[in-house]
Amino acid sequence: MPQKITLILRPESGFDIPYSDGYQLYSSLLGIMHEADETAASHTHDSPISSISLGPLEGKFLHSHRSKHKVVDPNERYNLNIGITDPKEVEIFRSIIQPLVLRERNLRLERGDLRAEEVSSSTASFQDIVKSAGEVKNSYLDFEFKSPVCIQYRNSKVIEMFPHREAVFHSLLSKWNSVCPEELRMNIERDEMARYIVEKPLAYDTHSVVVNTVFDKVKGHPRPIMKQGFVGHCRYTFTRDAPDGVRNGIVALARFAEYSGVGSAVARGCGAAKVTVGEAER
Repeated sequence: MPQKITLILRPESGFDIPYSDGYQLYSSLLGIMHEADETAASHTHDSPISSISLGPLEGKFLHSHRSKHKVVDPNERYNLNIGITDPKEVEIFRSIIQPLVLRERNLRLERGDLRAEEVSSSTASFQDIVKSAGEVKNSYLDFEFKSPVCIQYRNSKVIEMFPHREAVFHSLLSKWNSVCPEELRMNIERDEMARYIVEKPLAYDTHSVVVNTVFDKVKGHPRPIMKQGFVGHCRYTFTRDAPDGVRNGIVALARFAEYSGVGSAVARGCGAAKVTVGEAER
């Protein structure tokens, strides 16, 4: 079942980290997992589905003199949210928690360490997510996209740079159907998403984000792998004639977003979302 781990981290010292901190956090977390369970770590890294999603490191940062960097403050505590949706969630969860809690291992980044001071977790079964979606009849969905959402249109090279309803919810539908029990798979058409959902961006920006680095054999030095995407706050509502099945399915996908992330590269810090489901005025 989907799980969420929240880490409260404190830096061992002040040091630079990139604004695009997800790929360093992912690399460090994968190293932690390897210590506890190499099979689970390899599965997470090699799986064709997004086994985990990482939120951004949240807290107050100091100014860095390096371009596109920020400085972590040793007097500050930072939040890091990790979502797990893979069917092997028990093994993945254990491989993260055991080194951090039982062995007191730090997350080791390029220029310094983050120490886990608190760890908490929560779970929600797919059945619970579906059931709770049906309890809100006249709902709106507030998405706070905390890190760049990177969605490619189908098999093209075109990137969605706007929180379009069809792009966001089709991404979530694909993630849901790849990991949920067979009997809970959804069949919501793109046309239904476009026809019955209305998006209203309330704050919006676009970014390029580093998701990995590779060694360039031609140039003889590492180079970043970039993705583009949007961040901000968007409210989604339903048209009056939206069928109940479509409404309930979309609300379930919205709740799932906090575990799965939205779009690609979610393991490397992209697509983190905080979602509020509320009652719209009639």
